[in-house]
Order: sequence, then C-alpha cells, then structure tokens
Amino acid sequence: SSDQLTGSIAAVFTRRKLDQAMLDDLEDILIQADFGVDMATDVTDALRRDRFDRDITSDEVREVLAAEIVKVLDPVAQPLAIDAGQKPYVILMVGVNGTGKTTTIGKLASLFRAQGRSVMLAAGDTFRAAAIEQLQVWGDRTGAPVIKKPAGSDASGLAYEAVERARAEGVDVLLVDTAGRLQNRDELMSELEKIIRVIKKVDPSAPHATLLTLDATTGQNALNQVEIFGKRAGVTGLVMTKLDGTARGGILVAIARKFALPVHFIGVGEGIDNLEPFAARDFAAAIARTAE
Repeated sequence: SSDQLTGSIAAVFTRRKLDQAMLDDLEDILIQADFGVDMATDVTDALRRDRFDRDITSDEVREVLAAEIVKVLDPVAQPLAIDAGQKPYVILMVGVNGTGKTTTIGKLASLFRAQGRSVMLAAGDTFRAAAIEQLQVWGDRTGAPVIKKPAGSDASGLAYEAVERARAEGVDVLLVDTAGRLQNRDELMSELEKIIRVIKKVDPSAPHATLLTLDATTGQNALNQVEIFGKRAGVTGLVMTKLDGTARGGILVAIARKFALPVHFIGVGEGIDNLEPFAARDFAAAIARTAE
C-alpha cells in the first residue's frame, strides 16, 4: 500500500548521503510495489543523476518519485470523448471476472445521463443471471432502458439486437456489458471476438470504444490482461477499479509505461459517483504521499 511504500522509503533514507546501497534498496521497494523494473530503474537513474553522493531526505526521494510517475501518467490521462456524430456511440466493456465491469457501466450510465445524453444498456453477460439483474438495477437507477435475454442466451446475438435497437431509437450511447473472462481461456476470448464481429455487421465503425476494467489489487497479472485483451479485443482505454483503501497504483504506472493506453477513469468505491476522471498529478501525489 501507499503507506507501506512511504514507510519503506523513509526506512531506506535514514543515512544522509545518497549511495548505491540506498538506490538498490529503493529499486527493490518499487519493484515489490508493482512499478516494474523499467520504472524502478527510471526513478533510481533520476536520483543518481541529480543527487548521488549528496545529502537527501526521504521527502525529496518521494518528490522525485512523484515527478517520474507524472512523466509516465500525464500522456495517458485522457478523458473519454464521446463522438456525437456516431449514434449510437457504442462502448464495449471487457475484463476478467470481478473487476467491476457491471458497476462501472452503471457509473458511466449515470455520468452520461448527467451530461444530458440518452443511454441504453445491453446485458451481454448472459452467463450470470445475477449480472443481468445487477444491470437492470443500474438501468432503473439511471433511467436507461436495458436490453436483456434469459441467462444462457447467445451474447453476440444480444449485442447485435442492442445495436439495432439503439440505432432505431436514436440513442446517444450504448453500453454493452460482457461476461468476465480469463485472458488465458482461448474459447472465451474467441467468443469476445465474435461479439465484436457481430456488432460490426450493424455498424462497421463500432464498437467506438472498448474499455478494459482492471482490478488494481491483481498486481502483475494486470499487465498480461492488458496485453491479451488488447490483441484480441482492440482495447482503446482503461478503467482501473478498486483503488480505494490502498493505493496499489504501482501497477497502473507499469501498464502506462509499457502500453501507453489512455486511462479514462479510476474507481474508488462502490457508490454511483465514485468513478473519477483519471488525474495524473493527484494520483502521483497519492502514491508518493507528497503534499501537493
């Protein structure tokens, strides 16, 4: 967690002069906090370049860490821009089980409704009756109609029907839920590719955004998820959930450094308004625990 990270940094920088042993220790701390080897090297290189063999405090180290994080995250902190020329603007939500896909859809629906857009939801997680019910609750709460079929129905058929309905009714934004699937299960990833192919039959330019929800607590496995969902589903942007409680944000820095995909939102709780636009500086400050 961020507090552990801060504590570890404070423990390392008890000696006054910055030496190689301190840099090695810092590198280990950052790697353990999921920043990845490349990012850990960037931070220690920055310190070595500017401060080697000079007096340094743990606060100064945290400032350098925050600055290096901002360098990586600033370019990817991008709002989700809805193209009003595309009606419906189709957003496909993908991710492994338990990453908060359905909750994120509800929060996005709430956000778009607040902007005055009409929204439709498609309950494409046809494996789980509970997911269909959960999406219906969000639909009722946000005033968005929900396209659904009985559990066990064909997900691609439902997606096709939803795009047709949204188009016929002149809906601004269509949010399509999909079943949670593990990135290493080939048949499930093939099914996701089929959903995308079927959507394209109605509108060749859709889906206009494919958002991958990532659980911040999964650590290094998240890198693999971004890679495979990126290849198979053409992910256009990320939503990082479960960042409340502990700032396990190191993994987001590692992902941004490796893939440079836009990070649109972060989820910081279960409430309807707890989806925040991603702000690189706030996030870097929270991780490094530096006072802004």
